[in-house]
Amino acid sequence: MKPAPFTYHRPAGLDEALDVLDQVGSDGKVLAGGQSLLPLLSMRLAAPAHLVDVNHLPGLDVVEVTADVVRCGALVRHTDLLRHPAAFDAQPLLRRALQHVAHPTIRNRGTTVGSICHADPAAEMPAVTLLLGGTLVVRSRRGERRIAAADLFAGPLETTLATDELAVAVEWPVTAPRESTAIVEVSRRHGDYAVCGVAAQVRVDEDGTVRAARAVYVSMGLTPPVLDLTGAVAGQHVERADWAGAAALATEQLEPEADIHASADYRRHLAGVLTRRAFEEAG
Repeated sequence: MKPAPFTYHRPAGLDEALDVLDQVGSDGKVLAGGQSLLPLLSMRLAAPAHLVDVNHLPGLDVVEVTADVVRCGALVRHTDLLRHPAAFDAQPLLRRALQHVAHPTIRNRGTTVGSICHADPAAEMPAVTLLLGGTLVVRSRRGERRIAAADLFAGPLETTLATDELAVAVEWPVTAPRESTAIVEVSRRHGDYAVCGVAAQVRVDEDGTVRAARAVYVSMGLTPPVLDLTGAVAGQHVERADWAGAAALATEQLEPEADIHASADYRRHLAGVLTRRAFEEAG
């Protein structure tokens, strides 16, 4: 199929882009990498009257690393972030997660901010952003707004961004002292959407005692569920912690849905196996 007719806008600057979004409102869609949007347009599952191509806006294709955050501009491609050495040193989970994102051709064109804004619960970067406590930075004619990841995802393919707002960057905290992370997933082929994925975060005290253990899940709900599993392992040494107990606690709380790829019971089983594996790898 071909997309429904639309008016194409190619703003040269941020102010012009914000003006267009302010004028077109809910009739507009933002185009960056287009790896999710263009198939939706071609199948007419999305039919905006206006397409706002932001690929020519200056200054949005930069990765910055400070003492506190990794900041990724809206036009940074997955591959550029994946290969950014300072970003990997500051927050290793980003590269580990990006290695699971689709295939090289898609990573070369797709943007990480676009993936987050697409809000697909089967995608890795929304889940990782939730686990890390990331923040989306958005702009509109009304000014700048910062949205915590916990307040961003309203449902599958749905966020709390207003129709006149443009996401300009995402920020993730750098790895805290004595914090470790890991991500594992099962998919039919590498690069396909995960049947189930788990990213884990472990924090320990100076003597190696587990202080916090959290996990987030891919393809396990309408939005990525984040579970605090500290209760199963608190006070235990990280090398001898009861990660099987944490996995059992997780499966009690998860409520996956069935689809053509897996039953709900199989997804719950995978979540248990992968939760234990992710924590053992992180710990």
